[in-house]
Amino acid sequence: MTVFPNAKINIGLNVTEKRSDGFHNIETVFYPIRLCDVLEIVKSKNKVSAFFNSGITIDCDTNNNLCIRALQLIKKDFFLPEVDIFLHKSIPVGAGLGGGSSDAANVLTVLNKMFDLNISNKRLMQYAAELGSDCAFFIKNTPQLAGGRGEVMRDIDIDLSGYYFVLIKPDIFIATAHAYSGIKPQKPEIRISEIVSKPVEEWKYFLKNDFEATVFEQFPQIKTIKEALYLRGAIYASMSGSGSSVYGIFDRAVDTGDFEQNCFVFSCYFTDKSTD
Repeated sequence: MTVFPNAKINIGLNVTEKRSDGFHNIETVFYPIRLCDVLEIVKSKNKVSAFFNSGITIDCDTNNNLCIRALQLIKKDFFLPEVDIFLHKSIPVGAGLGGGSSDAANVLTVLNKMFDLNISNKRLMQYAAELGSDCAFFIKNTPQLAGGRGEVMRDIDIDLSGYYFVLIKPDIFIATAHAYSGIKPQKPEIRISEIVSKPVEEWKYFLKNDFEATVFEQFPQIKTIKEALYLRGAIYASMSGSGSSVYGIFDRAVDTGDFEQNCFVFSCYFTDKSTD
């Protein structure tokens, strides 16, 4: 079975407090975008399940790969035959786009369908939350207002249909744990849910990503990209997650040619609030 795990962006991101378990509570909107990996799972002819990676290289031990961890999580509760997992990686890593979480969530949903496990979406989300803070989002894969570590979600009505989207990812990797080390949690004056109810043209005055201050200081190139998007006429521009990708929302198509020499560039029109 072949599926196309998509990325997400964060629309606003407030780090509100440090938790007793060492994690942080956040407030953000997860919004799916059409940038996708390719994931195929087939029954294996071998006695051991295997993972194969093409495209962008995933630089980690196989046993720590989220796709394998998702498989192992399901196999704790269900007897499954061995499988081969093929992942062609197009979503940049270390970019704040949730690509690894999306791949893992899709492994869960594919295994559920392939082997008729009849796992409910609620239970799939519980499995996903064990794999990563934003992993459960990709089970729903519709705009969500997220709290807690990112696993507490509710539907939110945001539709960017008709806007033009540009994503720029410089050749910079930012580890999420490192990004959090420079954050001073605080409660926002205006909740993100209130801000995003305003016209998109007003977001730039109120909506922020708390990671930008420390990331921009360490990596000025990322700040320059955001400024360049505004100079090209972006209605709103922001770093996604803990970076290093930056996106701009426009009311028209724009030329991204001068970015393409040194950065990963993705652009599209939003057609609706899903990835269909």
